[in-house]
Amino acid sequence: MLSQINHIAAFYREGFKSMVVGRLLWKIILVKLILFSVLARIFFPDYLKTNFTTDRDRADHVLAALTAQTQTEEKNQIIRRD
Repeated sequence: MLSQINHIAAFYREGFKSMVVGRLLWKIILVKLILFSVLARIFFPDYLKTNFTTDRDRADHVLAALTAQTQTEEKNQIIRRD
């Protein structure tokens, strides 16, 4: 079992060593992921933490939002059937 894991690890290690274009592509992917996460934090702040003080208030808001959406969808389905 351990020798299989070592064999697989060596396979990937050798593969990444011989990459030329692939390394550049992985660097680009990592930079994009970091950039997207930073931009997401800037433009999409934590709404629940900024507008509600306790976990109970946050949970009540989420529950109300989910059930309101579900009730609206159920009403729309009933109207479509008629």
